[in-house]
Amino acid sequence: MVCAKGFTGSVLTNNSRGIRNAWHFWHALVLVIKVLCRGFGVALLTP
Repeated sequence: MVCAKGFTGSVLTNNSRGIRNAWHFWHALVLVIKVLCRGFGVALLTP
């Protein structure tokens, strides 16, 4: 029972680590897109 509980805990920890990494990747991707779009918008507005 202790082994199963420890194994389940490690699986949950690994899953939460993957979710945290996915959120970090998503926010970094959104930031890059915002910066690129802002640069593109400025380029369109400049004569």
